Amino acid sequence: MTGYISNDLRKVTTLRLIEMKKRGEKISMLTAYDYTIAQILDGAGLDVILVGDSASNVMAGNTTTVPMRLDQMIYYAQGVVRGVKRALVVVDMPFGTYQVNETLAVTNAIRIMQECGADALKLEGGEEIIPMVKKIIDSGIPIMGHLGLTPQSINKFGTYTVRAKDEAEAEKLVRDAHLLEEAGCFGIVLEKIPAKLAERVASELNIPIIGIGAGGAVDGQVLVYADMLGMSKDFSPRFLRRYADLHTIITEAVGNYIEDVKKKDFPNEKEQY
Repeated sequence: MTGYISNDLRKVTTLRLIEMKKRGEKISMLTAYDYTIAQILDGAGLDVILVGDSASNVMAGNTTTVPMRLDQMIYYAQGVVRGVKRALVVVDMPFGTYQVNETLAVTNAIRIMQECGADALKLEGGEEIIPMVKKIIDSGIPIMGHLGLTPQSINKFGTYTVRAKDEAEAEKLVRDAHLLEEAGCFGIVLEKIPAKLAERVASELNIPIIGIGAGGAVDGQVLVYADMLGMSKDFSPRFLRRYADLHTIITEAVGNYIEDVKKKDFPNEKEQY
């Protein structure tokens, strides 16, 4: 495991995340969809890697996460799991794989775990999916919840604007968070909600609350890796901080490669057999 920035090489588990919350240690989480990126993120010492259905956008160019299929999620997750030694790997259950009924939800959850070897799954929704959450957890699979802006429901919302700004929706979110904890979830992602509301949820629950566009008073943060590395310049929400400008770096590198090929500078004598 040479190259790890973190000195703590123990495998991250759901229990360790809860212990981190108790001692006030923030949890770092990013998405990954392939072996190479997963290796890099894990080697940097990341706590949690999410194989998100955001692969629908990042990898396939779709405008929503709705088209993502079960077999596609398993494919992406398999590559990520192969590249990870330390981080907890969480896989999104895609749209339509758990909402129908408890039996289908458990069947699909077991298939994901068996075929990719992930550590846990993530489901979007509150009270309406509690029966499915309980059944999956009863089958021995850890579950992370997801409330606030839930991208799989974008066709219902009709917008990616901040959620739970009005009192009724805010109270439902708090109630749903408690229900998810009571059902056995080990953590919850809160996406694009007011910071004060996210702080309230984090203070009331004993399980870790991971935010994306939910302020800094939660127990950890998650971003899409391609966004935080600046691989695209088209997506610039308020909550996004870019830690690199890979779009420019990659464009310049490819441009240099093209130039060297065109002028017959690549390969040179040392770069051939």
